[in-house]
Amino acid sequence: MDKAQKGFTLIELVVVITILGILAAFAFPRFAALEIEAREAVTDGLGGSVRAAASLAHSLDLVNGTAPVVMEGSTITMVNGYPDLAGIDNTLVDFTGFTYSATTGIFATVGAAGVCTVTYTAAPANGSPTIDVLLTSC
Repeated sequence: MDKAQKGFTLIELVVVITILGILAAFAFPRFAALEIEAREAVTDGLGGSVRAAASLAHSLDLVNGTAPVVMEGSTITMVNGYPDLAGIDNTLVDFTGFTYSATTGIFATVGAAGVCTVTYTAAPANGSPTIDVLLTSC
């Protein structure tokens, strides 16, 4: 009784594995670069959120005419019509992945290879706050 053998030869398997290895060698650096771009995008997003939250708190201060301002059930302490360093983090609902220091006003990434930061500087008299996004060490 003749049975035809079915399956792949060793040479066919080696060729397929070699092709997959070559594809992986070219694809991996692209995916590694995406991780850095993703961290930068998240940090940019946090910077925009901080700007929007400071503007919203400022508008609530203008409308209500009294400080502190209450946003999402959190009391926001104000200085010169904008949130101060101790209150800006309370204006954000979520900043997961970042830590915040109320003494420096810096939001920094947690556990990343580098450190991406968003720095909030309280508003001076008759001015608006400064929000700086630093992506150089991501």
